[in-house]
Amino acid sequence: MAVRKDTIFERFLSPLIRLAIDETELKRFYQSIDWETAADRHRQPNLIYPEYYSSQNFHGIEGGYFNANAAVSYDPITQYVLPPNETLVRQGLIDAVRVKPRRILDLGCGTGSTTLMLKQAFPQAQVVGLDLSPYMLVVAEIKAQKAGLDIEWLHGNAESTGFPDSSFDLVAASLLFHETPPTVSRSILRESFRLLGVGGQVAILDGNQKTLRQTEWLTEVFEEPYIKSYAAGSVDAWMGAAGFAAVQTQEHWWVHQVTQAVKPLPGQDLEQVSAAKSWNPTDNLSPDFNGDLPGIAAPA
Repeated sequence: MAVRKDTIFERFLSPLIRLAIDETELKRFYQSIDWETAADRHRQPNLIYPEYYSSQNFHGIEGGYFNANAAVSYDPITQYVLPPNETLVRQGLIDAVRVKPRRILDLGCGTGSTTLMLKQAFPQAQVVGLDLSPYMLVVAEIKAQKAGLDIEWLHGNAESTGFPDSSFDLVAASLLFHETPPTVSRSILRESFRLLGVGGQVAILDGNQKTLRQTEWLTEVFEEPYIKSYAAGSVDAWMGAAGFAAVQTQEHWWVHQVTQAVKPLPGQDLEQVSAAKSWNPTDNLSPDFNGDLPGIAAPA
């Protein structure tokens, strides 16, 4: 695994984490898979990778998410770098869901950790995980199969998913926005708005922007090319600009935040949405979509 040696992570944290990780088992797992053949089951040959994604290393790994080693090492490392506990952190997004979603899209799903939790929390829902890395999707699929969970994994771009309008009633993203430039984050939110039906919810889990601004060393720990520009922005403002209503950010374990919002009726505020749909976003009720949503077509 090729990584840069001058990051704070490599100099200080990596030696500690390696003591806790079974690298022999990771190597065995890596060698047990024909990664190109497995990735080809997910890979969309006509997908054009955005420049911000293809031109950068992520987490110090040469080639970023185009390197299968990134998919193999992601889970073992992430469990130690999301204080106080990875499951507790991801649970914050699950707890923020205020609808009973029937169709869920997890953008930038990576190895599917949050996607699996969404399916477990809402077992009757149709759940789709979408990511730009086919290697991450290979690991996500293996995890879902081991857990006995029926999840659809798609290779695609969160800025332009190809799904029809109003295809989902929950769109989620975990630890995605700090890995995208703000212009891309805003584009993803506009796409999320398009994908949601009226009364549908968006939920974003990521680093606490206020904390990151005030604690600069946190932005230096990993090789994250866009984290400083993410910290300087505001997910709340980006959601408002995309058209969402009832935007709310809650601090989550100091280092993280969960931002949620609702798609209102065109030209109306949240109170009018609640009155029209007999739905209060503080209630754990599913909004009335006037009958079931149409089936989700495959991305174009």
